[in-house]
Amino acid sequence: MIRSIRNLNRLLTIGRVLARHDALFLLEDYLPMVRFGSRLLRGGRSPVSTGRPGQRLAAALAELGPSFIKLGQALSTRADLLGEEMAADLSGLQDELPPFAAEEARRIIEEELGGPLSNFYSEFDDVPVAAASIAQVHFATTRQGREVAVKVLRPGVEAKFHRDIDLLYWLSEWAELTIPRIRRLKPVETVKTFEESVTLEMDLRFEAAAASELAENFRGDDNFKVPEVDWLRTGKRLLTLERVAGIPVDETERLRAAGIDPVDVLAKAAEAMFNQVFRDGFFHADMHPGNLFIGEGGQLIAMDFGIMGRVDKRTRRFLGEMLLGFLSGDYRKVAEVHFAAGYVPADQSLDTFTQACRSIAEPILGRPLHEISIAKLLGQLFQVTETFAMETQPQLLLLQKSMLVAEGVGRILDPNINMWHLAQPLIEGWMRENLGPEAKIRETLGSVVGSLERLPRLLAETEKTYSMLVNQGLKLHPDTVKAMFPEGGRLRRPSPLLAWIIAAGLAVALYLK
Repeated sequence: MIRSIRNLNRLLTIGRVLARHDALFLLEDYLPMVRFGSRLLRGGRSPVSTGRPGQRLAAALAELGPSFIKLGQALSTRADLLGEEMAADLSGLQDELPPFAAEEARRIIEEELGGPLSNFYSEFDDVPVAAASIAQVHFATTRQGREVAVKVLRPGVEAKFHRDIDLLYWLSEWAELTIPRIRRLKPVETVKTFEESVTLEMDLRFEAAAASELAENFRGDDNFKVPEVDWLRTGKRLLTLERVAGIPVDETERLRAAGIDPVDVLAKAAEAMFNQVFRDGFFHADMHPGNLFIGEGGQLIAMDFGIMGRVDKRTRRFLGEMLLGFLSGDYRKVAEVHFAAGYVPADQSLDTFTQACRSIAEPILGRPLHEISIAKLLGQLFQVTETFAMETQPQLLLLQKSMLVAEGVGRILDPNINMWHLAQPLIEGWMRENLGPEAKIRETLGSVVGSLERLPRLLAETEKTYSMLVNQGLKLHPDTVKAMFPEGGRLRRPSPLLAWIIAAGLAVALYLK
């Protein structure tokens, strides 16, 4: 009851803000009285926001604060729910808030490091260079004279987030209970995924680990740089990184003035995106222009590692086969891959889904090369999920958003070149290596070798179990004995063959547990 009262009160506040911006339209299909209620909450006044629905919703979420800014960014990956235009409007939601006091930042740093700030930094700039919903960044210099960027978690943000996430759980639980057709979209599971993502983002040690892993993946690559983590000056609410300098990727005139060819930058960006997704299965999921800079000589410098995505090997194979099918016009292959991956239920029609794939791809792939959008292709594919009872695939939604952002950066650098065309040789090489006959032979041999490597342990477990059965006797339930020996016989010791069979079965069960 207390939880419901608390959430209803918070919901009323949120409703007022959404109504002021005329952003309650998402509920109109489910609650016909919403339009009247929206006018009532505004007190008859005109909305403060104008423009497209997605723009009005973005303005409302920005006013509601950090949790809802992050929620809007998460929703920007759900073109299947909101449509491409609204998802694009939400993807532009600015993650910027007024800075908090430098005294608070200094206090948090000293608490995290366990001593006076001056013990760790010889200089600390009280004026932040950036202030976002989760944290803000200050420039500083270490006692060793190294220039660094210090990211400090916004005070009180964890408590505010947990309050709002409880509301989202409460709403999604009610939605699943009262609106059966929405259950396919897994609202509770979606909130859980959102909670896990932002919880990780609010522990800056995880961001430090992500930066470190990405840097390790690109070790020796002179075209892509990740700032080095200063682990001695990093904690749950504090992250210290090597300070780097560069030109924002969207300032093409400055790039040309510095002697850097935007087309060369685009080629490096395409290669970096390919390597992250296909080679490593670990990608930067928020690579907008504010997080990508160009250093001397055209080197790409990535920033802000709070939102990262992972794609397992099975999903990468699926993506490779799907892209190959689309680019070659083999739409039946695309459909078969979806069925094989389990993304489309087996009771759906393969022929009808093949037709749907063609209807999505032909208008996109038939355009001039530089206008082709793989992200748009995936986005429209996700929009047919309801028709074919497809379940949500969060890892693909995040990837689709990342590809959309990457394509936007590519068009800024040169609107006449398609970044996927630049990456096509890499993609084709990866497909040959991972999807061709040789790859299948290697995979089969790998499975055989793995089985052989496990065989000694399995045999040892079998022998151990056999010895136990022979030396200690085989104890069975009385009902089992009665069924085996209806005339009242007794099994005192197992026969060697029976013991070996049972021992092997138990050993396998224990080994696989």
